[in-house]
Amino acid sequence: MNQPNPSQIAFQRLLTIMDELREQCPWDRKQTIQTLRNLTIEETYELADAITAGDWNNMKEELGDLMLHLVFYAKIATEQNRFSIPEMINAVCEKLINRHPHIYGDVQVKNEEEVKQNWEKLKLKEGKKTVLGGVPQSLPALVKAIRLQEKARQVGFEWDRASQVWEKVQEEMSELNEAVASGNQDNMEDELGDLLFSIVNFARFLHVDPENALERTNRKFMMRFNAIEREAEMQGRKVHELNLAEMDAIWNKVKMEERNSH
Repeated sequence: MNQPNPSQIAFQRLLTIMDELREQCPWDRKQTIQTLRNLTIEETYELADAITAGDWNNMKEELGDLMLHLVFYAKIATEQNRFSIPEMINAVCEKLINRHPHIYGDVQVKNEEEVKQNWEKLKLKEGKKTVLGGVPQSLPALVKAIRLQEKARQVGFEWDRASQVWEKVQEEMSELNEAVASGNQDNMEDELGDLLFSIVNFARFLHVDPENALERTNRKFMMRFNAIEREAEMQGRKVHELNLAEMDAIWNKVKMEERNSH
């Protein structure tokens, strides 16, 4: 008889602890899928932070927290006779097998792109009504733009060259300038959205994740602005007491130090 491997032992340990907590802990016993929802979203963002930072130790912790949430949902589902953990896991196993006919069937693929294209076609055969239907409505707008474009790409709705996308960016920038000149707030918002969407598209052609790129800039901005606040404090002043020229000088100094450190 085969002995369980370390992964099976660890997973069973988590299931056992979940059972015990659900029975014995007042907080865990009280939770529902609705009360867990926001906590799960928070855990997902914490994992995203760890990935962005390249912090493997923190990533291990956050993945564990997320695994706990998945088990928690499945435990509640079992209690309500909706589905069991084996049913949940076997369902995703069957889906993976069905959507990888180049591994578990006789379909031939040349590259990653053909795998993605087949994936979208198989989803439609499974009953998905539209190519874009699987994109969650509650995704942050930037992430949603990436997913929409990636899915449209799989059915051929895509530019051929990055230069074409850049032309579209410039076209949208021109239309935004016209909207700004008109002073129409609704038009400005509409055209700014078009510009951001086209920039996301250009980022994909550069093989740059725009979400990660923007987060890097967010962190860079925070670090440099914090340096301005520290400098003001060293001078015995509040940051709002510095004029723009003084702030800009500190900003450029920090920027130069960053470049010299690389």
